[in-house]
Amino acid sequence: MSRLYLISAAASVAALAGFMVYWIVTDGRSGDQFATCRTAAVAGGSGAIGGPFELVDHTGRTVTDAEVLTRPSLIYFGYTFCPDVCPLDVDRNAVAADILQEMGLEVQPVFVTVDPVRDTPEVLARFVANMHPDMVGLTGTDEQVRAAVRAYRAFYQRQPGQDDDFYLIDHSTFSYLVLPKHGFVEVFRREVSADDLAARMACFIGAG
Repeated sequence: MSRLYLISAAASVAALAGFMVYWIVTDGRSGDQFATCRTAAVAGGSGAIGGPFELVDHTGRTVTDAEVLTRPSLIYFGYTFCPDVCPLDVDRNAVAADILQEMGLEVQPVFVTVDPVRDTPEVLARFVANMHPDMVGLTGTDEQVRAAVRAYRAFYQRQPGQDDDFYLIDHSTFSYLVLPKHGFVEVFRREVSADDLAARMACFIGAG
C-alpha cells in the first residue's frame, strides 16, 4: 500500500466524519429507559436507525436480522481490504467485547462488509476468525448490502479512478449497539476507547 493511498484514505475518512455528524448531545429524554446511559441521540429518534435485513454470513448461509441479532450486538460497517481504519475499529470492538465477557456480560461483534465483490463468505470467515471468536461476518449482493447500510443510515462510496483489483472505499465509521427486543439503542464514535465502550455498553445492557 503506497503512502499516497494511505494519506488519501485517512483524508477521506476525516472528511466523512464531518459529513456524517448528525448526532446531538443530550442529557436524556423523558420516558426513555436508557436515558441515563445515553450520550448521543439520533435526529428522528432511535427508531430511525436499524431494521430488517437479509444478508449472507461468513459460513455462506443466508440470514436475517432476526437470526443474527439474537443477543446484544455491536455492528460495524467496513471492508476487509481497508488499510487502516477498519482493522483498528474492529479490534477496538473485539477488545470491548472481551472486557464485557470478563464482567459476565455478552456482546456479539458483527462486521458488515461494504465491499461484497471482494468480501466473499470465505474472505470474511478468515477475517472474523482473526478478530474475535464470536464475531459474525456478513456480506451479500450489492442490493442486500445497500439495504442494510441504508437501514443504519451508514455511508460508503468507492473512490473513483481505481482498477477492479485494487480500490479503496470511503465509509462511515460508527458502531451501532443493538439489543434484542429493543433494536438499535446507541451509536459510538471510533474515538471511544475500548474501556469506555465496554462501560457504556454495560450500562445499556443493564438497563435493558
